[in-house]
Amino acid sequence: MRKRGCALAAAAAVVLTAAACGGSPYDSDTRPGTSAGHRTISPVEGCGDSALTDPADLSPTREPARCQQGAPPARPLTEPRRLTIATGTLSAEYVAPLQVTLDKGEFKKEGLDVTLKVLPTPDALPLLAKGDVDAVWAAPEAAVMNGIRGGFDIRWVAGNFSPDPESKSGLWVRLKDGETANTVSMAGRRLGTMIGKGSVIAYPMEKALEKHGGALDKITYQQLGSADVLTALQNGGVDSAWLLDPVWRKVDGEPGYAFLGGQPAGEPLGGLLYGRSLLQDDVDAGVALLRAYIRTVNSYFATDYKHDEAFVTYLAKLLKTDKAILAATPPLRMDWEIRKGTTDRLQAAYKAQGVTEGAALPESRTVDRSFYEEAVGQAP
Repeated sequence: MRKRGCALAAAAAVVLTAAACGGSPYDSDTRPGTSAGHRTISPVEGCGDSALTDPADLSPTREPARCQQGAPPARPLTEPRRLTIATGTLSAEYVAPLQVTLDKGEFKKEGLDVTLKVLPTPDALPLLAKGDVDAVWAAPEAAVMNGIRGGFDIRWVAGNFSPDPESKSGLWVRLKDGETANTVSMAGRRLGTMIGKGSVIAYPMEKALEKHGGALDKITYQQLGSADVLTALQNGGVDSAWLLDPVWRKVDGEPGYAFLGGQPAGEPLGGLLYGRSLLQDDVDAGVALLRAYIRTVNSYFATDYKHDEAFVTYLAKLLKTDKAILAATPPLRMDWEIRKGTTDRLQAAYKAQGVTEGAALPESRTVDRSFYEEAVGQAP
């Protein structure tokens, strides 16, 4: 049995790391649930026109979609369903809506018995494709694109967040003598990052590098542990780094450091990925999961949730993090929608890094918005 498991893992690794030349064996234009007939989108109480925005709107000041507090109302499944959602961590702030949805019983209201399982994305993807996990809280990274190209039936079905305009989570650099934030040259720099090549940060990083004489193929990457990235930047082990909330606070305002850019405001770069079990086998459960998630966003994260001290205290305890650290950074703008062309831009950055090959996958092969559209009762 162990030999068979190793063989499956090895096969999955090949699919995820090698860009296949052929197309997916699945019909790229098949809408989830069409095997059971076309689904009808009906109006949902508490979710009006503001529950869906134009996916082509990339404005940094775009207001995220919202329903009324407590909406969309639960619609319990006729039969209870057990689901497993894999996530790389349970302590990061961007996982908070998922944690709150579970803790507040919103999944149960839909008839869902949900388990959150901590797994690195590369380990979770083959399990998602086989149906051993039902969803992954992650991002459409290069491994996901390569997996889809190799035959995995996976779609990005909901967003997670975009940064607050005041956030400085992103690319930071140690300035050399005579350099300023406006004159720094990034060509030839060594970048410290937790994930290395193939992460969604390649897209915003590419934009920041282009403004400063660099490019994704003109820098070198040093993969480091989460606790080591800042230390390496401070002691000269690397001369640039991608710093997340709240780590960037340690260098903000300090002489010799400059912030060059971060994730585009108004454009989520991660969220929920579904595999075949929810895309095809049980679409009702897939919609119910998103209905619970969206209701949590509307109930607890619709505005500046960090103005509520009691909620910050609750959130810090739930995430097992320090309340002062959580309160020290601007709130995330929780956003369940997916912008048009995001996976196109991500794939262009992955190709520039040399981690994918061949023609880019069309959005019909990587994204499906129909689940959250049905959940809020808004047809595109």
